[in-house]
Amino acid sequence: MPAPIDHPAVRRVLTAAERKGVDLKIVVFGESTHTAEQAAAAVGGELGQIVKSLVFVAPSDDGPEPILCLVSGQNRVDVARLAAVTGEPDIRRATAREANELVGFTIGGIPPIGFERSIRVIMDPDLGRYTTVWAAAGVPTAVFEVPPATLRSLANATVAPISEERRAADVEAQAAGVAAAVDVAPVVDAAGAPPESGPDDGSTATPIASTGA
Repeated sequence: MPAPIDHPAVRRVLTAAERKGVDLKIVVFGESTHTAEQAAAAVGGELGQIVKSLVFVAPSDDGPEPILCLVSGQNRVDVARLAAVTGEPDIRRATAREANELVGFTIGGIPPIGFERSIRVIMDPDLGRYTTVWAAAGVPTAVFEVPPATLRSLANATVAPISEERRAADVEAQAAGVAAAVDVAPVVDAAGAPPESGPDDGSTATPIASTGA
């Protein structure tokens, strides 16, 4: 496989951003992470800064229609809310095979942009709480940092509440899980150096992308 910065999937993401006048800086993992908690711990960032790219499908006359949800790492999609927002009562999660075939990227590296077809994108408003967030750049080991407003513009996303209500106890337990997940892969930029600080508080984070909620 080509190095992540030279990978065709990453180039598609960079090209899509360039078309909108945005120059993305790609950051590369030594290896992929498997959960949002591990990803946040890998870079010492907040779980909520991680953009999970979740693929759902709705039936249409031309076959399954993909709908991409950009979700804060601490949240889970409420399918009933998503159905109401999209006007698709029969919407469901895509299988891994469907996701790959419909959006053209592999699970674990699905980005918010760079698709060969027009795809509806719904964005979790909780991402707007952060100065910057991190999204997948086309492969499981490549990511990029971007302000939430820029992410919305790049993805032409509709911002709407689509996540489940979260109990305080669940939030605390999830935070404890991030603190415990310390045995993770290092992060480097495309030149092989550690990434620069992200938000003003010095924290950074990286995404995990999947078809699940």
